[in-house]
Amino acid sequence: MAHSNGDAAAAGDGEPAPVPRPLAPARKVALITGITGQDGSYLTELLLSKGYEVHGLIRRSSNFNTQRLDHIYHDPHAVPSSPRPPMRLHYADLSDSSSLRRALDAIAPDEVYNLAAQSHVAVSFEIPDYTADVTATGALRLLEAVRLARKPMRYYQAGSSEMFGSTPPPQSEDTPFHPRSPYAAAKVAAHWYTVNYREAYGLFACNGVLFNHESPRRGENFVTRKITRAVGRIKVGLQTKVFLGNLSAARDWGFAGDYVEAMWLMLQQDQPGDYVVATEESHTVEEFLQAAFGYAGLNWKDHVVIDKKYFRPAEVDSLKGDSTKARRELKWKPKVGFQQLVEMMVDHDIELAKKEKVLVDAGYRDPKQQP
Repeated sequence: MAHSNGDAAAAGDGEPAPVPRPLAPARKVALITGITGQDGSYLTELLLSKGYEVHGLIRRSSNFNTQRLDHIYHDPHAVPSSPRPPMRLHYADLSDSSSLRRALDAIAPDEVYNLAAQSHVAVSFEIPDYTADVTATGALRLLEAVRLARKPMRYYQAGSSEMFGSTPPPQSEDTPFHPRSPYAAAKVAAHWYTVNYREAYGLFACNGVLFNHESPRRGENFVTRKITRAVGRIKVGLQTKVFLGNLSAARDWGFAGDYVEAMWLMLQQDQPGDYVVATEESHTVEEFLQAAFGYAGLNWKDHVVIDKKYFRPAEVDSLKGDSTKARRELKWKPKVGFQQLVEMMVDHDIELAKKEKVLVDAGYRDPKQQP
């Protein structure tokens, strides 16, 4: 009886048939709004390290705002023959529903991380309408796009400890919200939109109520980074004073690189839920000043000037998280402590100030120009 060559190899000559290789698991795809921010850049690094294909949504701007991603961004035009880049950027906006739906249809992500917002508390008092539209209604637009998508997607909503506002610490998942700014109120709305879509439509949607998290990538108009930038510039002689507001405000400060891991862990659970992420330690702005200036060998009292314009119309006195649920269910805990975080930021900003001084000394930058 005639056999094909393949049959003969399998049955006639004693050689075993080759075992087919198992198919490699498909690479997970993630979509991040706010990818150019502090958290977006750390989350991108984490997901890439886990083998994800990462897509980010960015707003159109006349200026580039991708500095935090420069070390991982791959320009496909630079090396056209290289394989498909693991991270790509797309134009879209949380104020434009159609752009969000097109992005989800084109990318078809497995996981969606909504980190985008007008995230500066003080600025939210100046532009409350915009803050509400992007931070609250923007989240609703994205949730609706996820609901109408062609495939199931897991959704993460970035919350904030500012939502607790004047509610006394410690604050946990069961603590009532009492927001004290347009930003916080918008975040509360986004939180409840996420809960509603989870309960009404069965979406795998999680809220991460993250307490303050900092890093060398923090925006320079946030108080922690404003302080460490001033320390660096004072240390090298570019600046003598830094103007601040309420030094008695207490916050639970952690490292952003630790906190993005908690975001990812939430979307790996069997069931969706809401989690507080915090170090469970609280420090005042004055304590941050003491740690930062002291580490650089400076006395903060020689350089800090109180300016009333930096006080909020409604202050949040004390925030301190209770992250018991996250530690128990996600098996998450912070790795970087307060002093280590401060030193990391000061070290970075002293080096940055040294580079800045080179430009000043060479006449390429005005020494009076402060960040």
